[in-house]
Amino acid sequence: MGMIKEFQEFAVKGNVVDMAVGIIIGGAFGTIVKSLVDDVIMPPIGLLLGGVDFSNIVFTLREATADAEAVTINIGSFINNVIAFLVVAWAVFLLVKGMNSLKKKQEEAPAEAPAPPRSEVLLEEIRDALRAR
Repeated sequence: MGMIKEFQEFAVKGNVVDMAVGIIIGGAFGTIVKSLVDDVIMPPIGLLLGGVDFSNIVFTLREATADAEAVTINIGSFINNVIAFLVVAWAVFLLVKGMNSLKKKQEEAPAEAPAPPRSEVLLEEIRDALRAR
């Protein structure tokens, strides 16, 4: 029974839930970035380079035969994936940079002095009452 309880405590901790949300959002973000690279960024670059479609750039190591498919190095797909990685890395960098600046501002803000304990307040009131006599 102890292990099940430990697992429940672990599974409902905020960090685990936050991580799960991050993974789901990250997957969706990856899809958006892939579309951005493949459908928005690469076509104009290909047009500037004379109508090159990067996804079709391959180096053929062995032509297809009746018995086997062609063996190719898909350098165009690799280029698309590198650009997608750079876009994701840049977005994550900006996100972390923004979070760090917010955290720094919070740390720089002076914290309010904690209120004195109740017993100290009562002692000050007694002292002031005795002085008034």
